[in-house]
Amino acid sequence: MKKIKERTMYYLKQAKKRITQYAKTNILFTTFIITSVLNSSLLRFLTVKNYIDIRPVLADLSVVLMIGAFGYFLKPKNQFKYYFSWSLFFTIICIINSMYYTNYLSFVSASLLATSLQLKSVGDAVVQNVMELKDFSYIWQIVAMLLVNRALKKKQYYQNVTTLENGKIRALNTLVAGLITLGFFISMLNSVDISRLSKQWNREFIVMRFGLFVYQANDVVASVKPQISPLFGYDEKAKAFREYYANQEQTSTQNKYTNVFKGKNIIVIHAESIQNFLLDTQFNGQDVTPTLKKLAQEGLYFSNFYAQDSVGTSSDSEFTFSTSLMPTSSGTVFVNYWDREYVTIQKLLKEQGYYTFSMHGNNGSMWNRNAVHPKLGYDYFFNYTKDFKIDEKLGLGLTDKSFFRQAIPKIQKINKEQKNFFGTLIMLTNHTPFNDKGKPYSDFEVDYKYETIDEETGETITASAPYMEGTKLGNYFKSAHYADEALAEFIEGMDQAGLLENTVLVIYGDHDAKLKKSEYNRFYNYDPETDTVRDADDPEYKEIGFYQYELNRKVPFIIWTKDHKYQEEITEVMGMYDVLPTLGNMFGFKSPYALGHDIFSIDENVVVFPDGNWLTNKLYYNAQKGESLSLQAEEPVNIDYVNHYNEYAENIISVSDSIIIYDLIKKTSETDNLLKKYNNE
Repeated sequence: MKKIKERTMYYLKQAKKRITQYAKTNILFTTFIITSVLNSSLLRFLTVKNYIDIRPVLADLSVVLMIGAFGYFLKPKNQFKYYFSWSLFFTIICIINSMYYTNYLSFVSASLLATSLQLKSVGDAVVQNVMELKDFSYIWQIVAMLLVNRALKKKQYYQNVTTLENGKIRALNTLVAGLITLGFFISMLNSVDISRLSKQWNREFIVMRFGLFVYQANDVVASVKPQISPLFGYDEKAKAFREYYANQEQTSTQNKYTNVFKGKNIIVIHAESIQNFLLDTQFNGQDVTPTLKKLAQEGLYFSNFYAQDSVGTSSDSEFTFSTSLMPTSSGTVFVNYWDREYVTIQKLLKEQGYYTFSMHGNNGSMWNRNAVHPKLGYDYFFNYTKDFKIDEKLGLGLTDKSFFRQAIPKIQKINKEQKNFFGTLIMLTNHTPFNDKGKPYSDFEVDYKYETIDEETGETITASAPYMEGTKLGNYFKSAHYADEALAEFIEGMDQAGLLENTVLVIYGDHDAKLKKSEYNRFYNYDPETDTVRDADDPEYKEIGFYQYELNRKVPFIIWTKDHKYQEEITEVMGMYDVLPTLGNMFGFKSPYALGHDIFSIDENVVVFPDGNWLTNKLYYNAQKGESLSLQAEEPVNIDYVNHYNEYAENIISVSDSIIIYDLIKKTSETDNLLKKYNNE
């Protein structure tokens, strides 16, 4: 018994000695591991609020261990450069993702490197709307590495370690430790986790489950799909594509709006950053958007309409509007997949003899529109750089008022020369950043006026409380009011030119204002009597949570004619991918690849968002957290309802991605034509 005790004590002393020696001779490596994992955890804490899940910690730890292992192949005196370089890289990743999440509630993709060229034109927006102090809290890792290195140098650490360290053995042991950690992490995953990792579209979920570093590594692989996709997976995706459309139920398009606008001209207004709640917002009895409100009352107003945009923002909305497909999960269509074949509204109308054109007061290169618009089917793209007089430059280009003023004679000329026309006019002035420096809309007041008694004279006077003045949201209201005025001037000018008699006006908000939830707190919880914001304990406090924010992101969709013949508010939920089939029913065209539906020919519609969330009249489902908000308490839903639309959402995103990435419309059409030719022969 005594010998066993002595042997046990011996082994314990040896273990303690080895642990102590390892700790003393691996200080730099240990600092690198701890700071890297803590920083990635900090990012999750500040973004997705993932506090207690051990899985992403293990995933990040396994990646950092395997990367750190290779540092042992270097001599101790050179290891700091290796670990510091990786620390700097990880810190930059954290900062970029933090800023990106602040603006888009998602995580950045490597495929956006091409898209990042767009940022040179919107630098102010990046500075004002994206950067926050918390985004730079990750720099502590760099500081920690520098301080530790300085202390180690003073203690002659690197010289001492050189005589003790066997780099190859330590590298091998560390790699094994990393693989064991990775294996333990993988054992905790389920089939849903693995499926979403491969699909990559649910980025928030992936970071929550797999950690930041696994997400970024996986994203790099996903981002090279445009180059390698023709070599891998085509047959499987083509089969799923054919099966999806073969199994779709054919809904009748015969309803009260079938062909009501057939043969009429179409002007589409792409209303930059216009949200739906603007139509119901007033300050001191003055409507923020009186023109849009009037058009909604006089035409077909789809009051529960969502843009379905992703990282491509305006370009995503243009694409989905034109094709009834979803934005791509990796990169943006306008930058990464613009050269594919798509069936579009523009091409379908051209088959009916329409002349198609687009106009924008920005550079033609923005979002690669010079290349994309011809592919969508536009006959001509009028843009800032070659077709407009630069008389009122503001922000990214022409003011909306100048743009619309110059557009009218161009449309007049087209109207004289063409049988029918379809034109898209892309607004610009209401683009972020929303500030009033040098902008022509600062005269619209967003304060709170009230009557009070003058203490000196006893007379009733009008006083003012600041309310939204000087805030980003307040400036957004001012900017939107200016855009609304520009739209009013355009409609009046079109009418005076006789261009509204046979024309249908289609207006859609391209996406929300991209303002953070915190910006709305003052708007909804302002107390004018005290000039303060109510706190959560106040009975009149209105919480702006995740679901309230998401539901508030809806944008207006209006179809208007001068004769006001069709007036109706449609409250069924509707997405941008429903526009093509809905307009198609009215104007007499149809796409066999549309993912949306004619809103007047479906009993229950669902809006699928690019991140996997979905919305019906009954429920908003958050795919990242696997939870939902019931929208109709009197009609509760069961798990079968949720499972059905979860499967539907995944199919929609997968099929749309396959069409875009693998160019399936072009390739399957070519295959079908070859088969028809073979069978005829």
